[in-house]
Amino acid sequence: MNRKLLVTTLVLTLVSALAGNTALAAKNSAEGPSLTLLAAGLEGAVGSAVGPDGALYLTEGATGKVSRVDPQTGNITTFASGLPPRLIPLGGAMDIAFIDETAYILVTLVGADLGGSDIVGIYRMDDSDSFTVIADIGEFSMNNPPDTDFFVPTGLQYAMEPFRGGFLVSDGHHNRVLRVTLDGVVTEMRAFDNIVPTGLEARGNTVYMAEAGPNPHLPQNGKVVTFSPKSLSVTELASGAPLLVDVEYGLGNTLYALSQGDFEVGSPDAAPAKPYTGSLVKVNADGTFTVIIDGLNLPTSLEFIGNTAYVVSLTGEIYKIENVSEPPYGNSNN
Repeated sequence: MNRKLLVTTLVLTLVSALAGNTALAAKNSAEGPSLTLLAAGLEGAVGSAVGPDGALYLTEGATGKVSRVDPQTGNITTFASGLPPRLIPLGGAMDIAFIDETAYILVTLVGADLGGSDIVGIYRMDDSDSFTVIADIGEFSMNNPPDTDFFVPTGLQYAMEPFRGGFLVSDGHHNRVLRVTLDGVVTEMRAFDNIVPTGLEARGNTVYMAEAGPNPHLPQNGKVVTFSPKSLSVTELASGAPLLVDVEYGLGNTLYALSQGDFEVGSPDAAPAKPYTGSLVKVNADGTFTVIIDGLNLPTSLEFIGNTAYVVSLTGEIYKIENVSEPPYGNSNN
């Protein structure tokens, strides 16, 4: 796929997302999970993290900012600015993670292969408007191309996760997970076929990963899998939710995943799901998912604080889902 077609595809992605940007009705019940709008107005939000102070931190790729959001009031303040803004309707500051008190930001799709002049990689925040690139993932990707088909040499890094003093980084375009040290060493931890790896979670030496599946992102290809750095195989934990974009542990040692929703067959690569078809799902021991709450509009990222889930939307909204582990739930979708 050439650059012109890539840009056209991503413009369609943005138009589709904005077309669905209408108010999502709150879902409240006397028992079980309840959904409310916490905040809105973020620009190009995709990734998120819970900071050391207990607040939510979100990347805004359109403006090159990181915003801090109070998880109780929804108040938004600028935490950092001056990161490379996105060149097309995707990318720029893509995800954020903390090691101790220091914030690190994953930046993608800003390199020369897309007409830019910035480094694709991990940026350490030194001050509110000052950053140091600690790892040039774009250079590594160009020097070590994947075995699967690709058309962006620097890749499309989707998520980052702290892991053993450094980071894991998923590349949904190059179909692999990278390991990155704080001194800038980038290596390939695990390569995959065309499964589109997205969200990451790590506990100890164990990695959990969401798979969106290849276009058209059929439900049976939406999976949560697990592996360790030295394991020779990948273990499937659950499947059956379309276009999975994140995976996180919640209260009670329970694993959850975020489905962006139903995908329109025939839509181009990088197009989002249909509006208001996303869901928060629970990973079951029998390999299925249970829907906790549905009707989410283009979700991209998931965080937990206690028994409350926070969902970031492609449309710049943050939703708060309280009482996540309390019944009633929806039906299993596998």
